[in-house]
Amino acid sequence: MSVALAYTITGHASELEELINGCIRNERSAQEKLYRLFYPKMMALVRRYIDHEEQAEEVLNNGYLRAFQKIKQYNFQGSFEGWIRKIIFHAVADYVKQHAKYSNQILLVEKDELVHKDHADRMYYDQLLKLVQALPEATRTVFNMYVMEGMTHKEIGVLLGISEGTSKWHLSEGRRVLKEKIEKLELHVK
Repeated sequence: MSVALAYTITGHASELEELINGCIRNERSAQEKLYRLFYPKMMALVRRYIDHEEQAEEVLNNGYLRAFQKIKQYNFQGSFEGWIRKIIFHAVADYVKQHAKYSNQILLVEKDELVHKDHADRMYYDQLLKLVQALPEATRTVFNMYVMEGMTHKEIGVLLGISEGTSKWHLSEGRRVLKEKIEKLELHVK
């Protein structure tokens, strides 16, 4: 049984608290258990933004390193998963900010047409994930931040160092490209 399943099944908050306290004491075994406990969810978060496995692993490890360095700041109030998720997300944002090319983007204003919900429901999750991962890096990042994380264009702009207009353009472009790709798969009802 994996560490994650063991903690999920037992559900004892004190076991998680012990792991966190072990990490505060810089115990390698506690760090490894905590890493394995949240690895699936945190890797899923990273992979929404970074499609190359090696890069995703590097970003995730950098995020965990930050979390272990800051773990003394966790005050055992609120969800620990939410706390670590925020740190991992900032590691992703930093990576994207360093590697994405936002300069010289043309700002366009267009009315988005969303794909009808029934069309997307017919797609398998993996197909949809592949379509999103195929978006250009900057567009994929903004799309995920807006759609998956529920961030505003202002928040995205601050985090990535871009204007709100550029964030809106990337979202619009992402929706347009995804709509075209979904239609090409002929999954829509006629």
